[in-house]
Amino acid sequence: MVNFQTLELGVKMLKKVEKFYSLEKTDKEVLKTWYALMTLGRMIDDRAPNYLKQAIGWSYHAPYAGHDAIQLAIGQVFTLNEDHLFPYYRDMLTCLSAGLTAEELILNGISKATDLASGGRHMSNHFAKPSFNIHNVSSCTGNHTLHAVGVARAMKRYKHTGVAISSQGESSVSEGYCYEAINGASTEKLPVIFVFQDNGYGISVPKRDQTANERVADNFSGFLNLRIIHCDGKDVFDSMNAMTEAREHAIKNSEPVIVHADCVRIHSHSNSDKHELYRDEAEREAARKQDPLTAFRAQLMKAKIVSEKELDQIDKEMKETLLEAHSIAMKAPNPTPESIYDFVLPPAYKAEKFPEGLHNDQSEPVKFIDAINGTLKEEFRHNPNTFIWGQDMANKEKGGIFNVSKGMQQEFGPERVFNAPIAEDFIMGTANGFSRFRKDIRVVVEGAEFADYFWPAMEQLIECSHDYWRSNGAFSPNVVIRLASGGYIGGGLYHSQNLEGTFTTLPGLRVVVPAFADDAAGLLRTAMRSEGPTLYLEPKALYNSKQAMASIPEGFEVPFGKARVRREGTDLTILTYGNTVHFCLEAADKIASEHGKEIEVVDLRSLSPLDEESILASVNKTHRVLVVHEDKVFGGFGGELVAMINEKAFEALDAPAVRLGSTFTPVGFNRILERATLPNVEKVLAKALEVLRY
Repeated sequence: MVNFQTLELGVKMLKKVEKFYSLEKTDKEVLKTWYALMTLGRMIDDRAPNYLKQAIGWSYHAPYAGHDAIQLAIGQVFTLNEDHLFPYYRDMLTCLSAGLTAEELILNGISKATDLASGGRHMSNHFAKPSFNIHNVSSCTGNHTLHAVGVARAMKRYKHTGVAISSQGESSVSEGYCYEAINGASTEKLPVIFVFQDNGYGISVPKRDQTANERVADNFSGFLNLRIIHCDGKDVFDSMNAMTEAREHAIKNSEPVIVHADCVRIHSHSNSDKHELYRDEAEREAARKQDPLTAFRAQLMKAKIVSEKELDQIDKEMKETLLEAHSIAMKAPNPTPESIYDFVLPPAYKAEKFPEGLHNDQSEPVKFIDAINGTLKEEFRHNPNTFIWGQDMANKEKGGIFNVSKGMQQEFGPERVFNAPIAEDFIMGTANGFSRFRKDIRVVVEGAEFADYFWPAMEQLIECSHDYWRSNGAFSPNVVIRLASGGYIGGGLYHSQNLEGTFTTLPGLRVVVPAFADDAAGLLRTAMRSEGPTLYLEPKALYNSKQAMASIPEGFEVPFGKARVRREGTDLTILTYGNTVHFCLEAADKIASEHGKEIEVVDLRSLSPLDEESILASVNKTHRVLVVHEDKVFGGFGGELVAMINEKAFEALDAPAVRLGSTFTPVGFNRILERATLPNVEKVLAKALEVLRY
């Protein structure tokens, strides 16, 4: 019987034998192991649709038949405790070859609670084994190329010997972030292997509709510091040679390699696709005749290295292995309904020194911008595994468009503080990947020079938002995304937007918006010490504002989900955050002096999580509420606040809960247009008096 411990022998031998493999040079036991893996993998691949037919599961299955050789090679070259592997949804044999068991593959396919990849949370056919650094990747095709580049960057920074392997179909290379990943990897000379498994189709779309080049890898032939290797992905030895050479080259030269493997897709794209609708019988028959498993079996027998009897015995043993794995997997527990609330947010740093995020410090007030800059530096000293990158933020004496990161590269060096290409997806995606290398790593990124330019990174932000949940708590992207947001600077389109209304709709993200220097410092410290992604929105109009200056005690911390009452009152509650906090405070003072009414101004600070307790306590005290924010009223975050108050404090209200924000228009460049669009003191004053008079 084949002992799967010989798989480990095969991996070790790859490091010792000559560079090129052939039937004659490869040890018989290794050949038998390869055949066993290919046979077992194909048995599972063929059996997967039956689970769906029996209503057991595996409702998404992308058969790999025709990709056998390259997938075997990826898994065999993958080296445990050295490499990181990012497989795609067709990589069943890759994962089996890399170390997953048949039972683990089936647990994923039928979405059991004990599935290593996600505990049944993620789509079937998305295999992973976190303890092996075989990563859970998204259904968003090819986006894990950026994560692989991020891991490779960390490998290089920490002088770790190994490679990141990213595997995908050739059609997903059409995605822009794939180009960003390869461009970035070649620019930084990172040890990444990008495997393109080319079967000629993107679902039903033929390759000619994807790219002008016959071979997608040739699109990158002009890139410096990039090796391109072509191989026959249906031939075991050609694939083994290509992957072995790729790994050796990537490590020796510290640069990326593309392995372009010509494969064939024997079956439909997936169980929801019917290739009979776009491939005629002649084409389908030609694909079947190129079956790599059949060819490898015939090759072994023709060379008289492994007899037909021995191969039949392996087939029998693999069938027994499959049936045993099936039996165990069928008895595994299903996820429970209540488990959907597990692992939505990873653990936040506990602010024990300032548990309420309050202080009585009377030291010299600090500017908002200096509070951020100073805290970044303090946290970089506190944790040497902290890094920051972004656009235009590490050039001699310049530290970003607003100089928020000024002086950081000079103190902490270009290994920890550096520029990124003008590619927001790349900035975010590599941050996700970089943080996968070690749990104590913290990454801060300037997601874009202005928040308005962050939209190209939304795909990667969404990825970060559900990584922790999707992996069943196995991985958390520990990333702080700094964005200079809001208007009042005469910036117009792409320099004045507020994005929190979008960000707060995403479970798994924390969203904070400080309005004063002390909260800017405290929230940033908490974000940088917490696990998981945090959107840290910086109202850029406050950077040098005298109104936003505040005293900051040493080591000040602000917990997530803790609002701050900036002004006590009894007649009306104003809920606000960011730039508009200052308008509300000024309006409240004016109402008190001119109308004798006391307004309570609650600075939310943290939008997600939200301090519902403080909000409801204030509403129950004043019985009237006005929500003020800079963003548009229609579709803005204020709608959530009003809905929550109506649901939980309706009987306490003496007047309707009212909102004030921007008009439902873009923000114009001319200052006249900007003033007409955005809230200001006069607008807050008028709306507050309206609520008071109701």
